[in-house]
This record gives sequence, structure tokens and C-alpha cells, in this order.
Amino acid sequence: MSLKLFLKLYARLAGVAALVGILCILLFNGLNSVRYQFWLERFPEPLMRWVAESPAPERQYHWLAAWYDLTNLPAEDMELSPVVRERLGYGQVVSEEAPTGFRVMVETPVGSILQMRFEDPYLGISRALALVVRWHLESVDTAGREDVAVRLARYLGVSIAWLDQAGMLPPDPVLQQITEQGVVLYGPEQGSRRNALIRLSDGALVNVGLPAPFSPFGWPVLILLFLVVGSVLALALWLALKLMDSNLRHVESVAIRIARGEMGARVEAGTGTLVSRLADAFNGMAEHIQRLVQVQREMIHAVSHELRTPVARIRFGVQMIEDCQDQTMLQKQLAGIDGDIQELDELIDEILTYARLEQGGPVFSLREHSVTDIVRQVVAEQRLIRPNLVIDSDIDEDTERCSLSDIEPRYIHRAIQNLVGNAGRYAAGRVLVRCRIDEDNCRVDVEDDGPGVPEEDWEKVFTAFARLDDSRTRTSGGYGLGLSIVRRILYWHGGQAFVTRSEDLGGARFSLVWPRRKPANSIL
Repeated sequence: MSLKLFLKLYARLAGVAALVGILCILLFNGLNSVRYQFWLERFPEPLMRWVAESPAPERQYHWLAAWYDLTNLPAEDMELSPVVRERLGYGQVVSEEAPTGFRVMVETPVGSILQMRFEDPYLGISRALALVVRWHLESVDTAGREDVAVRLARYLGVSIAWLDQAGMLPPDPVLQQITEQGVVLYGPEQGSRRNALIRLSDGALVNVGLPAPFSPFGWPVLILLFLVVGSVLALALWLALKLMDSNLRHVESVAIRIARGEMGARVEAGTGTLVSRLADAFNGMAEHIQRLVQVQREMIHAVSHELRTPVARIRFGVQMIEDCQDQTMLQKQLAGIDGDIQELDELIDEILTYARLEQGGPVFSLREHSVTDIVRQVVAEQRLIRPNLVIDSDIDEDTERCSLSDIEPRYIHRAIQNLVGNAGRYAAGRVLVRCRIDEDNCRVDVEDDGPGVPEEDWEKVFTAFARLDDSRTRTSGGYGLGLSIVRRILYWHGGQAFVTRSEDLGGARFSLVWPRRKPANSIL
């Protein structure tokens, strides 16, 4: 995976994570603000309605005024917004933020507004509930306390229990406080329901279990956040899969077009996508197939043309043999037929070699071998074949020290041999093979003193079955495959073959250049 693609995917994942985080924070804060406001009105509702049902709450619960600023005023004497007045008229408990904490209001049966103020909603309302329970229990005799406790617990939403056994007593610090105060709240400081310990005038201890405080991590919030996170992730995954599916469908459509014969169809996937490497590989395959199809067509056309001449000569020779009465003439015709058969055999060998290299190359087994030894071997062989030419090699001392290279010796020998043989056919009298090797590259130049190759034909000479119209004609020999084979051999070695003009001899100079060592990622 490329660094660009990794960074692109990382940025997208980071964006999705940031989006999920922002949505969760917004939803969490927004929902909890609504839930908290709802809790502020539902938690004090039992207390407010209990107190409001009293005929004269400001007198009956006068001690609440000192603690929580209990007031009972006509609605017209209070500054209330229209919305608050309307809600109070519907019998709802309303909680508003005040300069110091919150004020909670409810409409009494007679139409007045009962109001109490709490600095800390949970602790204040919890203490107020405990104080109301204590006051009512103190107002009846011992025999009637149980009935009052049941009624208070049901209406106020609390639990009331007498601590009449040692195992039910709270910790010692709480007991020490209860001797000094009439009511003590105890339990976890944050996040859980608390208890109130009440000490009555006769010494009885009563435990009041209070409702739970507001929890921002309620099940509705957690479930909603889970659904939101799951939905966003599902949407992101769906979009990613849709994009990938779109790219794969594009590759599929191009494959179908190629199968229908549109060999020029290519995938345009861009860069930095998940299928860009697949697209590059597919396009490379398509180009290779297109080239192979084109080569196949050219070879079929060229082979059919090349085979006609020797076959026609063989047919003509056979016809001549049927009418030939002279033994000398008969031997001459047989020798000609044998030569034509040899020419066919060589042509077939060239065609098979070229086809094998064009269709993906042989299974090259590159190994360390001396290039200079191959050059000397080819020069020695060509001197025997062409004794009328001067064929020299030029190898310096630096090249000798770096002569070992990762090559396929048989094919490098074939490439150099083709170039020297080609130069020998067109040279006037001399062929020079110059070899230069350094730490990185190998180079072999084959020069001749012939007519050379026109510059406009420097690429054409490497085309299969190509012949030039001037000096390099059919009479010079060859089938137009030798230089094509040379270029393909160099291609599979990671190098290249090209032609220029020889500055020393004046004819053509064919050059082979390839890396001295096999690349680490080479597939050969």
C-alpha cells in the first residue's frame, strides 16, 4: 500500500471518527439538557404537590421558609412569563434557574403559586423530603406512625424504615452527626441514590431511602448514542463499499469491452484509491494483450509471406527433378532443395524464439557470468564464419575487473551474436565489438564500416520482419527478426537496445545496455 493511499484512508477514518465524536457530544449535551430540565421538574414534584395540598402551607411548613424560601403568593403578584403561567395553569411543576440555584413552582388548589428555592437541587430537595417526613412522624403518636409512614412513602416516592436493630445502623460518623443534627444525608457523594437518617424526639432512628439523582449516562442516552454511532459507521462503510464497488464495476465493464474486441479500452481509476493498483495492473495486462494480439497478426501476415519464397523454390525444384535427366543437374536441384529446407528450419527457429520472447519471455534464470567471456566467444565464432572480415573486440582493464554480471548467458550470447552477424552481413571489411562494464551497468557496442542505418529508420529496424529498402535488402540475408529478438532479450534483462552511427568506422553502431546486477524486486 502506498503512503499516499494510507494517508488518504487515515484522513477519511479520522474524519469519520471526528464526525462521530462531534455528533455524540452534541447529542449527549443536547439530550441531557432536556433530560436534566425534565428531572428538575419531576424530582421535586411529589414534594411540591404534597406541600401545595395543605390548606395553609406557609403556616404548616413555616420551617421550610427558613431553609428553602417557601412562599405562597397569588399568581398576579409574581413575575412570570406567559409560558410559565400557562404551564402552571395546566397543573405542571415548573423549575426555573434562579440567581442562586433553582426555584420550583406549582399552583395550589386555591390558585396561588407555591414556590421554593434550592441551591443544589438534589441535596436540597432530598433534605426537604426528609424534613417533611420527620415533621409528620413527629406530629402523630407512636401507634399512628406506621400508617403515616406508609402514606408518606407512597406519595413522596421514598422508602421509610425504622432502624431498630444494631445491624441496620449506618456508620459511626453518621451516628455522631445525628446526635447534633435532626437530619443527616449519607451515602455515595456522586452518581447514586442517597439516604437520610432521621432522629425523632423519642430517640427513634428512621432511614429514608431517597430517589436516585440525575444520571447523564442513562440507558436512553446510551442506546441513542449507540444507534447514532452505529448508523454513522454503517453509512461510512456503505459509502466506502459503494465507491469500491463502483471502481470494481468500472474494471468489470472494461474487461467486458476487451472481451468484445475493444482492445484499446483502459481503466481510469485515478491515483490514491483502493483499486488504483488493480487498475494499473489491469491496464498493463490489457496493453500486453493488445500488443500480443497485434504481434500475432503481424506474425501471421509476415510468416505467410516469408514462407512463400522457400516453399515456392522447393516446389520448383521438385518439378525440375521430375524432368531432370542429367545427374549433375539433379544433384544441384537436390542441394537447392536442401538449402531451402535449411532456410525454412532457420526461419521457424527465429519465429519460435521471437514468439517466446514476445509472449512473456522464457523463464530467465539470471546468474553471475562473465560478459567479456561471452563477447570473446562470439567474436571467435564469427571469425570462423566470416574469414574475409576483420572482427575485433575492445575490452579494457576496468571492464575485466567488473566482467561478472547477473545475466542469462545463452540469451545474452544470442543477442550479441545477432548483432555481430548482422554487422558482418553489411560491413565492408571490419566489425568492432566494444565492451564496457562499470559497477552499475554493462554496455556492448557492435560497430561496422558498412553503409549504416538512416536516422529515420533507427526504430524501424527493431520491428519484426522489417527490412530497409536500400542497402539492407533480402539479398543480404536474414528474416527481419534478429534485431527484434535482441530488443526483447534486453527488455527481459531490464535494459534496452538502440542503434546510432559509428563515429570510428562510419557505419552502424548497435548498442546493448543493461544493469549489471539484478534488481532486488526483479521477477526474473
